[in-house]
Amino acid sequence: MKTVILAGGKGTRLSDGVDSIPKPMVRVGDLPILCHILNTYSRYGFNDFIIALGYKSEYIKQYFLNFLYLNNDFSLDLDKNKTQILSNKKFKWKIEFIDTGLETQTGGRLLNIKKYLKDETFMLTYGDGLANINLNNLIKFHKNHKKMVTITAVRPSARFGELNIDSNKMVTSFKEKPQIQDGWINGGFFVLNKEFLNHIENESTILEKEPLEKIVAQKDIAAYQHEGFWQCMDTIRDKEYLNQLWYANKAFWIQNN
Repeated sequence: MKTVILAGGKGTRLSDGVDSIPKPMVRVGDLPILCHILNTYSRYGFNDFIIALGYKSEYIKQYFLNFLYLNNDFSLDLDKNKTQILSNKKFKWKIEFIDTGLETQTGGRLLNIKKYLKDETFMLTYGDGLANINLNNLIKFHKNHKKMVTITAVRPSARFGELNIDSNKMVTSFKEKPQIQDGWINGGFFVLNKEFLNHIENESTILEKEPLEKIVAQKDIAAYQHEGFWQCMDTIRDKEYLNQLWYANKAFWIQNN
């Protein structure tokens, strides 16, 4: 089963210099967040990827063309014009890099890789979100519910501390950045039947608007509720938080849920 990763957006809300590269290439620890996402799928045996490129696609292409040298020790013999990988890090990923247009919307990017999707079912996620989601359970859920689309619903942590106040204006509890209890949001990590692509009109179509709204109206979408770790990298604060977790050995997204 193929996994499509949307990696073409501009990431305009990131700053501090990282907006000079595509958001999926922003590092968490010593790897771009895109590699962490690839590893999430690879841990469950899913190694066949399509990366839908757009903004500054050359950065992503160049990185992966040099991936083995960047992530292994190697020798270089300039006299014989010969290189040799010295370490033994193994990667099972098979990746197709497809330019889907600079200004193309999320739905349009998916439409533009349609010809590379051969199976009736595929997975889809964004190039900026990490989770310890159990992908086997997600796929089982999709098959059992027999809907066109399964979307992963998450409840992220609140950005601020939560106060409970009684009628006398007394604080009865305080929780520092608790998980939101009400209101699920789109966490990515979709499973879709290929027929969904018929609901995408053109490159200007936004995945999260007309196509998904239409499927909701048809009652052909199910929500897999993920209670575990989930975090997007939407702002510089998110980037710093993910790196804090990584360097504190609390990278929850590499722990199976």
